[in-house]
Amino acid sequence: MLRSLTAPFVLLYALFPLLLQAAPPRPIPAPPELPVESYILIDYDSGKVLAEKNADKRVEPASITKLMTAYLVDKALAEGDIRMDDEVTISEKAWKMKGSKMFVEVGDRVSVENLIKGMIIQSGNDATVALAEHVAGSEDAFVGYMNHQAKLLGMNATQFRNSTGWPDKQHYSTARDIATLSQAVIRDYPMNYKYYKVKEFTWNNIRQFNRNRLLWKDPSVDGLKTGHTDAAGYCLAASAQRDGMRLISVVLGAKSDKARTIHSQALLNYGFKFFEAPRLYDAGEVLKTVRIWYGDRDRLALGLEQPLSLLIPKGRYKDLKASIEVNAEITAPVREGQEMGRLTVRLDDEVLATRPLVALQSVADGGLVKKATDSIRKLFE
Repeated sequence: MLRSLTAPFVLLYALFPLLLQAAPPRPIPAPPELPVESYILIDYDSGKVLAEKNADKRVEPASITKLMTAYLVDKALAEGDIRMDDEVTISEKAWKMKGSKMFVEVGDRVSVENLIKGMIIQSGNDATVALAEHVAGSEDAFVGYMNHQAKLLGMNATQFRNSTGWPDKQHYSTARDIATLSQAVIRDYPMNYKYYKVKEFTWNNIRQFNRNRLLWKDPSVDGLKTGHTDAAGYCLAASAQRDGMRLISVVLGAKSDKARTIHSQALLNYGFKFFEAPRLYDAGEVLKTVRIWYGDRDRLALGLEQPLSLLIPKGRYKDLKASIEVNAEITAPVREGQEMGRLTVRLDDEVLATRPLVALQSVADGGLVKKATDSIRKLFE
């Protein structure tokens, strides 16, 4: 049984004591209309969509496909199936790949780490196939992994036919699915996300530059991947972080390299200008202290296991409302992390977040004497 306890947003009032006299929030304008096949802009943390056009339309993703290849390479590394210093022998199939190349040679032995750089920074199709073969034994087998992982991530409108994004009418994805994949790349294997912001890489005495031009134009941009074929047009999945807020944009089917850069920048600028993601509570912060019965202590501190930040329109911070619901009676023993209620945050009539409210410490059984004492106290409280 839960009882509702209204909890003031102490953080908000402490930091902004004059909020009640603040000016009304400015309206949020419509997002930019971009002359591309499809696009989407999302908040990384919540996945909330800030702008979209034809976001579920199936299109060829070109070399943005390599995000899934990179994700599965990261997964294999994390699970110990392969290592960064593994020496991969370059096959004839990998060497023969057309399009963008790392310029490895047949029979070369190249480390996994250098192949990752060749795939992400140089968009090398040869490096990508070599990695796929190293993880799964063959590219065909690796494509099976790609499609399985796409389903696990909820990319239900995606089908892969190769590891590189080489043109194939049966090889497709959507802006929404690519945004989902981009979230997973950053979230699940952050230790390897650093490669996406590297601007250049030299292999075989050939210096090549990252095709993501936003890395030079906007210091807040730190990824992700470009793509281009005649069928797909110019594509870019980009991510940027400013003031603790991360956004992901996906632009597909732009007319030129310059256009995809300009359009991606416009989406990111829109999101950062009109939205914010304040930190409301820290992990382990005491949000409520409640009575606990029959334990070796009388009070129990409650809070969140994870920090809580929420994406909101700029100017609406003061309008956030929080409520806490706590179990009607809490009795020992209680273990740290045990759910004791929930926190709900609303903006107007919309529920923005609901999080479990957990015990921040363990409380042991107080023994027979404490149980008898508390039983008498309960009669008077």
